[in-house]
Amino acid sequence: MIEETALTENSVSVLLKYFSLPEKQQVLFEKLGSLYQEWNQKINLISRKDMEHLYLHHILHSLSIAKLIQFKAGTKIIDVGTGGGLPGLPLAIMFPECSFLLVDSIGKKIKVVEEIITSLGITNAFALNERAENIDEQVDFVTGRAVSSLNDFYNHVQHLIFPSKKKSVNTLPNGLLYLAGGDVETDLGRLKDKTTIYPIDIWFSGEYFASKKIVHVKK
Repeated sequence: MIEETALTENSVSVLLKYFSLPEKQQVLFEKLGSLYQEWNQKINLISRKDMEHLYLHHILHSLSIAKLIQFKAGTKIIDVGTGGGLPGLPLAIMFPECSFLLVDSIGKKIKVVEEIITSLGITNAFALNERAENIDEQVDFVTGRAVSSLNDFYNHVQHLIFPSKKKSVNTLPNGLLYLAGGDVETDLGRLKDKTTIYPIDIWFSGEYFASKKIVHVKK
């Protein structure tokens, strides 16, 4: 097992311990890290005390979804409550043949996400300053990163997801992919029968990931 102490180097090498990335993606992930460092001096996208763990705690954490599912080309994803673009931006780099809409109600953060997308030069990610309940669009998956209680979050985003029985091309049924920590099982309620929980430490080692999970709620 790779110890967390070996992962604290704040560079793309953290990702290369777990993913085989072509050079173009390595360059984009390096640039993403630089852009976060630059923008975080102006607006608090990520806790400043956590910036030294940017790649481990934020970019690699976002990419845990890429360990659970390899999105097929043409898959559409909406990242709700994206904040500074997590997990949407790392996933957009990882899956260039998929479409990502990054949504947040905080305008100043979305403006930064737009600037980062432009600076990266990627064409499969789009930023939108809006609340999820006001969006009239349906996609294959919605992603989120511990932005509220699971039940509340699902209630706000379920209308965005194509029912799997109508359209599903991936190995997982269409639904919500939610990055959570702690005892998420106690928050399932009526979602229990259509929820599967995947501990992230089956893919990534180290103390940080010991309590982190991906919650898949099928539509």
